[in-house]
Amino acid sequence: MKPIHPIPLLLIPALAATLTAAEVPTGKPEDVGMSSPRLQRIHEAIQRHIDAGEISGAVTLVARRGHMVHFEAHGLMDIESKRPMQTDAIFRIASMSKPITGVAVMMMIEEGKLRLNDPVSKFLPEFKDPKVAVARGNAGGSYLVPADRELTIRDLLTHTNGLMTGGIGSKSGPPRPVAGDTLASYVPRLGAAPLDFQPGSQWAYSGLAGPDTLSRIVEIVSGQPYDEFPRTRLFEPLGMKDTFFYPPDDRRPRLVTLYSKSPNGLVKAENQDGFSLKTYFSGGGGLMSTAGDYLQFAQMLLNGGESNGRRFLSPRTVDLMASNHVGDMFNGKLGRPAHGMGYGLLVGIVEDSVAAGLRVSNGSFGWDGAFGTQTWIDPKEKMVTIVMIQTQVTPVQRDFENAVMQAIVE
Repeated sequence: MKPIHPIPLLLIPALAATLTAAEVPTGKPEDVGMSSPRLQRIHEAIQRHIDAGEISGAVTLVARRGHMVHFEAHGLMDIESKRPMQTDAIFRIASMSKPITGVAVMMMIEEGKLRLNDPVSKFLPEFKDPKVAVARGNAGGSYLVPADRELTIRDLLTHTNGLMTGGIGSKSGPPRPVAGDTLASYVPRLGAAPLDFQPGSQWAYSGLAGPDTLSRIVEIVSGQPYDEFPRTRLFEPLGMKDTFFYPPDDRRPRLVTLYSKSPNGLVKAENQDGFSLKTYFSGGGGLMSTAGDYLQFAQMLLNGGESNGRRFLSPRTVDLMASNHVGDMFNGKLGRPAHGMGYGLLVGIVEDSVAAGLRVSNGSFGWDGAFGTQTWIDPKEKMVTIVMIQTQVTPVQRDFENAVMQAIVE
């Protein structure tokens, strides 16, 4: 594959026009303590994975001290047509939807419409008196016992709920949503699913069920359909004009093709919409976005809940989101390091980067998506980093992190 040359940051005023008036402004790397020559190593790192046939292309973005200092397209949006990657390319961000859902829930908590310790059944009666599936041991099979307590909003936010987390109880849960389902029609069915463990006793990824249940609760307490809530309360005020649950027809040409790895190279995925459905708005994984759009959201969190003079959350609420709520339970889970990690309210946290073996500052928080997208919000360095790809290749994320950190020179 012929390399696609990087777009120098100092030549991207036109790219800035593709964002919004509310955007994080472009700045010179040296003005925010970063090295322009060293930032070029980001392209070199990404290009190695493109040349190896592991990914088709990527968009990378770095903002520090309130200024965007790197914004670059690499490789191809689509291998078959050889269309070059664009900085305004739209990606299926999958589980990077979760921090947005976390913010939506925290907005409702700030308004007094929710509490972290509220039982889920307060809003969804189908979740009353949950049962937990227990293995029968050598005899095989399982049986149900009453849960020690009800599931809470906090359990859903921290993945300590056991709801459709891949264990014994999940086998009796409903199949995944399909076309025509809505949060209102589907989420109540989850209330009958046996839990995989006692609430609060373990960390296990409730990839869709937990956050989607939160999305339905936000619908109920806000009085808005869940596609409307983030659009009117977050996306439009932040200038995120290319973030949505299902792509409008006029945006489809900007969607990056989704590929999976195979022994014969990259294979185009049959379902190019990922977890997005027209009527089911999954707060767990349904959103699509651009790197430029997601920067506006992440920068708002880095700013302590404020953007361009508008406050979305209190700084204390952002701190609560980005604090470890699960002790050591997240370490070693979901492919994460065995030490040094924590989990907040729908965001992962690096507590000890040395113990974790990650090239990320202590206190950084964020999340990634099933198709390779990732963001870190780094309060120590006052920095947001975003990498967008559409094939799950974890080494791309690690190499990107290294290339960013080595470019900080003060």
